Amino acid sequence: MQTKLQELTEKIYNEGLEKARKDADVLIKEAKEKAASIEKDARDKADSIISEAEEKADTLKNHVDSELKMSINQSVDALKQDLSSLVTMKAVKPAVEELFKNEDFLKQIITTVIKGWIEKDDFDIKVVLPEKDRNKLETYFKNQLADELNKGVELDFSGNVKSGFKVGPSDGSYVLSFTDQDFINYFKGYLRPKTSELLFEEKK
Repeated sequence: MQTKLQELTEKIYNEGLEKARKDADVLIKEAKEKAASIEKDARDKADSIISEAEEKADTLKNHVDSELKMSINQSVDALKQDLSSLVTMKAVKPAVEELFKNEDFLKQIITTVIKGWIEKDDFDIKVVLPEKDRNKLETYFKNQLADELNKGVELDFSGNVKSGFKVGPSDGSYVLSFTDQDFINYFKGYLRPKTSELLFEEKK
C-alpha cells in the first residue's frame, strides 16, 4: 500500500513538473517572440527616423547650396555692375563736367534750344539757369535774345540747378533737364554694356 501511494505521489509530481516545464517553455517562447517583435519594431522605427533625418539633411543641404550659389551670383553681378559703373564714370564724368564748365558751349546750346523752341511760334518758354552763373549769363542772354525775351521767353535762376539748364513751358507743366548729371547718366547707360564686355569678356 505504501509503495503504491508513493508511486502515485511520484507520478502526480512528475506530471505536474512536466506540465510546469511545458507552461514555462510556452511562456519563455512567447516572451522571446514578443521581445524579438519589440526589438524589430524599435529597429524599424530607428531606421525610419534615421532615413527621415537623412532626407531632411539632404533637402536642407540642397536648399543652402542653392541659396549660397544664388547669393554668390548676385554678389558677383553686383560687383561687376559697380566696377562697370566706376570705370564708366571715370571715363565720362570728367569730360562732361569739363564741357559744362565751358561758358561758350552752355551759351550756344541754350540759344539753340530757345530758337528751336520758338520756331514753332511758341514764346511760352521758361529757361532756368544756375544761380551761381547769374552774373555771367544774365547780361549775355538779355543782349543776345532781347527780341525773344520781349516776346515772352523767360529767364530764371535757381540754386537747385548746379550746372547746365532746365527748360519748359512757363506754366511748369513739364521740364526738360540738360544738366551735367543728365548727360552723365545718359552716357553711363550707353557705355556700360560695352564696358562690361571689355572688362569681363561677356556680352550684356
